[in-house]
Amino acid sequence: MLELLSPLSGGLNLGLVALSALTSALSAAAGIGGGTLLIIVMAQVMPATALIPVHGMVQLGSNGGRAVMTRRHIRMPVIAAFLPGVVVGALVAAWLLVRLPPGVLELCIAAFVLYSCWGPGLPQRAVGRTGTVIAGAVTTLLSSLVGASGPLVASFIKQGIAERLPRVATFATCMTLQHLTKAFVFGFAGFVFRDWLWLILAMVAAGVVGTWAGLRLLHRVTDHRFDVLFKWTLTLLALRLIWLGGERLLGT
Repeated sequence: MLELLSPLSGGLNLGLVALSALTSALSAAAGIGGGTLLIIVMAQVMPATALIPVHGMVQLGSNGGRAVMTRRHIRMPVIAAFLPGVVVGALVAAWLLVRLPPGVLELCIAAFVLYSCWGPGLPQRAVGRTGTVIAGAVTTLLSSLVGASGPLVASFIKQGIAERLPRVATFATCMTLQHLTKAFVFGFAGFVFRDWLWLILAMVAAGVVGTWAGLRLLHRVTDHRFDVLFKWTLTLLALRLIWLGGERLLGT
């Protein structure tokens, strides 16, 4: 039965479904991290051509579920400014043929994340309406190229929203919008989602369960502890991206 979920083996399908629940719980509790961890593991077992579109659809379900569950805390002015940038970034990604050398994008994302965590705060205009539109466009483009722009979006959200629940809710909504565009981008590129549909649905369902569990933990964490956990999670992910980016840039 498990073999019918995708072209992968039954054991791998089961492992990915379980990992979807775990990483969704991580994202709900820590605010970030699950999507990046998921794509790193998926990259070890999936064909490169399927990796980003399948991951994007799974994350669409996971972030969409989290956005619905925390909808009362979404900062709509941020979303209203972020959405136009998402549209622009998706349109550029749909026709972009020239890419930066492998590894450069990962290193750029890691540098921005580390700066946002440990450097001086961004100027207020950077988190204003214009800055939010630009962030939406750039991160959506990166999301289609490298798969996981979550750390970059989370870094931006962190600058403008201090409270943990609005931060998680707004981040989830921004990521939902980004991953929604991947259906258009990769459908335009000719990817056949049908071959992976059952695995995507199973991972989305598991992700909803993981999100529910993670949100229960989130309510038990103080703002200070959440901020520390959030910052260190971003930092560890950035260090991982530096490692991956360096390997790809050097061709090792």
